[in-house]
Parts: sequence; C-alpha cells; structure tokens
Amino acid sequence: MFHRSLPRAAARVTRFAQCENLPQPHTLTKLPSRTWRPIQQPCGRRCKSTFRDQFTEQVRRAPVLFPFAVGCILVVSGIAVFYIPWYYQNVIIRPYHNFPEPVAKKLRRALFYSTAPHEDLREANKYFRQALQVATELGMDPFSDEIMGVKYKIAQLFERAGYYQMSCDVLEIMRVDCQRWMDEFSDRHWTDGHRARVLKNTVQIHVKLGTLYDSKYMNEPEDAEKRLVYAVETVLREKNRRESDGVKEGEGDWMSDEEMGGTFEALGHHYEQQNSHYLATPLFLQALALCPPTSCHAVLLMNNISTCLAQQTPPPPSSSPAFSNTPPPSRATLVDNARQWASKALALASAIKPPERTEECDLGCATATHNLGEFFEMEGRVAEARQRYKEAEALSKTAGFTEGLLNARAGLTRVKVLENGQ
Repeated sequence: MFHRSLPRAAARVTRFAQCENLPQPHTLTKLPSRTWRPIQQPCGRRCKSTFRDQFTEQVRRAPVLFPFAVGCILVVSGIAVFYIPWYYQNVIIRPYHNFPEPVAKKLRRALFYSTAPHEDLREANKYFRQALQVATELGMDPFSDEIMGVKYKIAQLFERAGYYQMSCDVLEIMRVDCQRWMDEFSDRHWTDGHRARVLKNTVQIHVKLGTLYDSKYMNEPEDAEKRLVYAVETVLREKNRRESDGVKEGEGDWMSDEEMGGTFEALGHHYEQQNSHYLATPLFLQALALCPPTSCHAVLLMNNISTCLAQQTPPPPSSSPAFSNTPPPSRATLVDNARQWASKALALASAIKPPERTEECDLGCATATHNLGEFFEMEGRVAEARQRYKEAEALSKTAGFTEGLLNARAGLTRVKVLENGQ
C-alpha cells in the first residue's frame, strides 16, 4: 500500500518547495488615500420618470389602442368596485329579504331556471316546491303574501309554458285552501288584517281562474262564469258591509277601486264573449264608475260600452205588470247611444296629455273611430263611414295596432262594395 502512495506525497512536497523558492511580487506598503463617496441614486425620480416615459412611449406606439385598453381596465375596475356590491344587495339579497335564507336559496335557483336562456320547467318547479317545503318546516304562514306569491309564480310558470290545465290545477288548490281558511278561521282574524288579506287573495284567484277558463286553450265558459260571478258577488258583499258597518280597527285594507273595477270588467268580458251584451253593459258601467276619470283605461271601457250597446237586440216586451208601461228601447235608440259613448271616448282620449297618456289612449282612439264608422255604415251613410274607416286605418298604423288596421281595411272594403252597388 505505502509503496504506491509515497511517491505521490513526495511529488507534492517537491512542488511546494519549488513554490517557496520563486521570487515574491512587490507589495504596496502604503495605499494612496482616497475618499469614496456613497452611491446615491434618485430612485423615486427615476421610477417616476421611467413610468412617464414608458406611458408616453406606449401612447406614441399605439395612440388609439393603448388608451382604449387603459379605459377598459378602468371600466372593469369600476364595475368590480361599485356594480358588483350593488348587484349583490339589490338583485340577490333584497328581493328575498322577507324569506329566511334557506327558502331564499331555493327560490334563487327556481327563478334561475324560470328565465331564459336557462329555462327548465322541471327544475324550476322542483326548486319552487322545495322552497315551499322548507318554508313550511320553518313555520312560515302559508297564507302570507310571500308564500302566496310563490304559488302564483308556479301557476304563472305553467301558463307561460303552455300547460294551462296544470296552471288551473295549482290555482284550484289555492282557491280551496283559501276558502277553507275563510270558513274555519276568518272570524278569529277580524282585527289583525289576516281576514282581509286572505279574502282578497280568494277574489283574485277566482278572477284568474275565470280568465283561464275563458281562454281558447281551456274553453270552459261554465266554470269561468262560476268563478267570476263568485268574485263579483264577494266584492259587492264586502264593499256593502264596509260601507254600512264601517271598517273595524286593525281590519286592514281591502281591494282598491281599480282592482274592484277589474273584477267587474272580467265578468263583463265573459258575457261579451257569450254574446250576452245586455249583461255585459252594466258591468262595464260599474267598472267605469270605479275607474279614474282621466285615465286611458276609461277610454277602453267607454268603447266596450259602445260596442255592447250597438250589438244588443231590443228585448221582448216585459210580461211583468211593474214594467208593462215601459217600452223597450228601439234599435235606432241603441245605436244612437252607442255613437254617443264612442264620441265620449274620443273626447276623453284627446283631452289626456302626457305623461298620463299611454298606449291605451291610442288604441282607444282607433277603436272608437272604427266604431263610429260601423255606426254610419249601419245607417247607410257610406261617405261618413268611409271617412271614419280611413281615420281608423291611419290611427291604427301609427299606434302599431294590427287588429285595428285589419278591421279598418275590411270596413273600407265593405264600403267600397256598397258604393259600387249603389
């Protein structure tokens, strides 16, 4: 072992000895004295200058695209800072602040699947029903405005999807529940507002059912008449009770005049569809009495009264002794009354100015003008009828009223045939 490593050690020693014999370089015995100043760089000024230079350079290179990109960044930052918190508070939280959070969570999912482009009837119905189940478990009042609103939303969901029978089924369940509550518990809740609220919901459910049963998709006029007659009778009975006995303390608000007028109007439209114009006329008159006198809806009600009067046939002489001396109105009298109501509708519509004036006024003007043309046509006054039909055509075209435009052109065609026949 050692005879191999010893020569290497000797070689190392020899090289070290040779290095010791080499001449040493001269060393400086004294360094020149020199004061070194610390390096100071204007860091803040340099960064600022660099940022400004870079910004100027980028603007020079892209004078349009770079400012646009900076503006987009500022807009997105503003949305993130202001719009997102506003959206969270006003769209996600506030609409459901009357619901406990477990119920609100289900309702958000239900409404998500109720609107396009995520509309899914099955999923929306599932989450709506889960929300009702959770609300029941948490002890929410099943007849509160919040829970009734959820049930109305389910019925509306089916109606919008074209499942009218299912919508009616939901409303029928609500009607039966409200009626049972009124029969069993209404006497205990005169002074806390619950009775008035449930009774109002009962009337509104009957009106909605009557409207659906009258539609061409259901075509059940007998059921529609039952629901609408019950609604009108309930409104009249409650209105008379409040007027005669007075409103009890804490009883709560009842239906407004416009809401009661809508109930009469719904039954009037039902009778109008069944060609019972002599029954529809007093209902429209009652609705007009409850309608604000300077509203555009009053114009439509006047047109409805005019139409019903013109389409009535004189009733047979009464066999009752009490009315034996009262002759029935003649056909000419009915048409003249109809013309007066149409003229009143035009006068009222022309007197209503913005912002009270709405689209209903424009439709009412077109309809009333067309009705006047028909009255002139009935009397054989062809020139006046043609003039009214032309005015109705122009008004319908301006208002975008397609049905009125078609009716006016049909009237002009009839008048042209009459003129050629003469």
